[in-house]
Amino acid sequence: MSEWKVRFGTAGTSDSFTAMGYKNSLDIPAYTEKMGLDAFEYQCGHGVRLGLDKARQMADDAAARGILFSVHAPYYISASSLDEEKRLNSVNYLLQSAALCRALGGRRVIFHSGSCGRQSREAALEKALDTLKRAQDALDEAGFAEITLCPETMGKIGQLGTLEEVLALCGVDRRITPCIDFGHLNARTLGGIQTKADYAAILDRIGEALGDARARQFHVHFSRIEYSKGGEKRHWTFAETQFGPEPQPLMELLAERGLAPVIICESAGTQAEDAKTMKRFFEACLCTTSQSGLRPPAPLVGEPLA
Repeated sequence: MSEWKVRFGTAGTSDSFTAMGYKNSLDIPAYTEKMGLDAFEYQCGHGVRLGLDKARQMADDAAARGILFSVHAPYYISASSLDEEKRLNSVNYLLQSAALCRALGGRRVIFHSGSCGRQSREAALEKALDTLKRAQDALDEAGFAEITLCPETMGKIGQLGTLEEVLALCGVDRRITPCIDFGHLNARTLGGIQTKADYAAILDRIGEALGDARARQFHVHFSRIEYSKGGEKRHWTFAETQFGPEPQPLMELLAERGLAPVIICESAGTQAEDAKTMKRFFEACLCTTSQSGLRPPAPLVGEPLA
């Protein structure tokens, strides 16, 4: 799996996992392949609990099937906390997640930066920048230099995680790569992603801010999300079309621009099925781009990212 390419996968397993007779984590690679997908984000939201030996077994099976793992770090990471101990604990949670990611044969650890709490957004961001620098240094010192940290855009307005804040965090180190959750961005902007041009503006900003291979090989979370005045409220499935954003315009842009992110679907209970829908959209857009004679831009110079 040395060649970096666009991949589609899920955050955790759909309801269909057990309905199809699969029973435990060792079945994840077989299930993912059965669903026609080639990525899987292992969820450690409530702690890193998967044993490393079991993870290595999963890694061997996944490699044989061409599936790439990533890891979502614990939700209680708070890189922006006013409490120094919580920030130090956040570094340790990222180290634990990196160890699991390596055992799974993965490359990326996705994490939430935290909330603003009783401080300004600027102060919260400064603390998160410092914590992330400590975390990257800790990963390097522990021998996890190949593991890529991916701060995620967040859906609630009070959380740290606007597009600009995430891009600022990526400025800590050229390896740090954004996880762009388009459902979250749509929710925190109260429906700000309505058109293909809205998606294009986000992609343009990523390219402008990063200017390297990270702008082509970033990480994506996608789902339809209900929101209120405070932002994100609830994840839904692709069948609930009253909630946005729409996936197809994004797939069109990825095909037209020759971008190659890992796209992880976070639909509520139908993430594998909805990931497959996005994959079909993308493949159809690739075909249309080819038939129209359009050529995607050449890949950005640089080594394939994790």
